Amino acid sequence: MKKWLPILICSVLAFIGSLAQSQKNGGGKKEVIYKKEGIASYYGGKFNGRVMANGQKFDEKKLTAAHNSLSLGTWVRVSNLRNKKSVIVQITDRMHHKNKRLIDVSKEAARKLGFLKKGVTKVRVEVVENP
Repeated sequence: MKKWLPILICSVLAFIGSLAQSQKNGGGKKEVIYKKEGIASYYGGKFNGRVMANGQKFDEKKLTAAHNSLSLGTWVRVSNLRNKKSVIVQITDRMHHKNKRLIDVSKEAARKLGFLKKGVTKVRVEVVENP
């Protein structure tokens, strides 16, 4: 029992420290776990109705996206660096492994981000907790 006591104490202290840290960040600002800048494109049209990596059918009118390294189900804020518009989308699909873009968003997300006509734009992608 004595050899487990220091481990238990350290675990409790670490847990309390993490609670204090989350309360500091809890005043409206969310802690950023992942933040990356790159090129975004959008997909729709022929992909509408096809089954995505998460097993659901793709709907170009929903706020979803494809990303190759973030876990399926992750919520991210995508910010258009050219016009400062942003939208929160859920990662529901994967891109082709040869695609060098950071993220592919749904047609609706591209509309809200203001790059439907251009087709691609520079973005910042940040993971957010529980939108």
